[in-house]
Amino acid sequence: MRESVVTRLRHPWTLQARLMTAVIGMVAFILVMIGISTSAILSGVLYVNLGAQVDEVAPAIQSQAAFQASAQSVLESTRFPDGTLLVMNSRSTYSGAVVDDDGPRALNDDDLSQITETLQSADSSAQTVNLPNLGEYLVRLYAAPGGGAFLVGLPLSNVTGTIGAILTTVALVTAGGLLLLAVIIAIVIRLGLRPLRAVAETATRVASLRMEEGDISITERVPGDQVDEHTEIGQVGAALNTLLDRVEASLAARQRNEEMMRRFVADASHELRTPLASIRGFSELSLRAMRQAQDDESRQRIALAVETTEQSLERIQAQSIRMTTLVEDLLLLARLDEGQELVFGSVDLTRLAVEAVGDARPAGLDHSWTIDVPDRPVELAGDAARLHQVVANLLANARTHTPAGSRVAVSVAHEDGEAVLRVNDDGPGIDPSVAAHLFERFARADSSRDRKTGGTGLGLSIARAIVEAHHGTITVRSAPGDTTFEVRLPARPADPA
Repeated sequence: MRESVVTRLRHPWTLQARLMTAVIGMVAFILVMIGISTSAILSGVLYVNLGAQVDEVAPAIQSQAAFQASAQSVLESTRFPDGTLLVMNSRSTYSGAVVDDDGPRALNDDDLSQITETLQSADSSAQTVNLPNLGEYLVRLYAAPGGGAFLVGLPLSNVTGTIGAILTTVALVTAGGLLLLAVIIAIVIRLGLRPLRAVAETATRVASLRMEEGDISITERVPGDQVDEHTEIGQVGAALNTLLDRVEASLAARQRNEEMMRRFVADASHELRTPLASIRGFSELSLRAMRQAQDDESRQRIALAVETTEQSLERIQAQSIRMTTLVEDLLLLARLDEGQELVFGSVDLTRLAVEAVGDARPAGLDHSWTIDVPDRPVELAGDAARLHQVVANLLANARTHTPAGSRVAVSVAHEDGEAVLRVNDDGPGIDPSVAAHLFERFARADSSRDRKTGGTGLGLSIARAIVEAHHGTITVRSAPGDTTFEVRLPARPADPA
């Protein structure tokens, strides 16, 4: 129980409570200081005025003191303000009187005794005395015309009453003003912090989402009416919305990458399983033939076993080469993804295209090959071997997916600071449903796995990886009878004519 109370006491204040406490505390301090200063100044003024009133009463008393024997008779001779106090010392005889509601009356012995002591030690300056039955008085000593002295005083009750009334009024006005200020500040701060609360609520809802796996869609956003880039809190809301947009995009990209990775693993497993199955089958066939030859030592059986083993070894070698090519392509893609495997140098794209067409022509004698290159070299900074691989893959792709007699045209140009290579064919074109995924790994124009075209589906993905590693782009436009692959790479400035 005690720990819970301590924890509650230590619980941090909200921002609204802190702001209200700071503002109201500062305003209250200022108002209190103003009240104290005002009362002090006003008190001094009232004291000065009261002293002036005492000085105004003194001449009238002084003119009557020579003719009257006692203080009461002096006060009765002329009308004096209520509360006027007079003490006279004539021939070592003291008398005192005060004007109250019923007129002048003589002081009792206690008050007269205290005033007598004050009279004996007083000077001409004003001073205050506290009489048991009369209260506080401002008194001043004057000389009497016939010798002796007299003391005149006026009550301080009017001064203290006025100051008390002022302090009470200031206190009530301050309390009411602070209460009204607290209400106004609470409303203003609450309205001002509404966007911040919207940010906190949005962040809380987002934090409750499970983002470990699966397709994640973050639909939570700070409401548009709480986002204002002209205010600091509104900028926080806008920043959170921007952050959520990027997080959602990152999660979507992660999901796509996971799906691509699963598909990649499945495709790679299938591609590797086929040659492995062939290797295993031919190995078992060879072993079976060898065992049968050992059981039957006839020359015919031995010759058949040798022939079977030779054929099996040839098929094993072919499948091993296929596996090696596939693994090397996968390793190349992995290195390109990591930014490795490129050796940059000066590359003449014109010469590279001519050599690639020359290499592709013998493998496609049933196709028509043309090339269009400018008179001057189109040079760029890149890896010549990898760029040759890109062109070779595009030419092989055009030859493989077009029927005999098709035309394949290669062109090179220097356009707007870019080296551009295009490979065009007049084949049947690419299915639009396949074109969007054509550069993905293991993608084929023929989506089945029967290898009618004989590829692994990595050629175009490798080409794209190489081009992007050179900070270029590769695109395709296809229609029946007109398919063009276009590669754009940053080129060196063209030589002046």
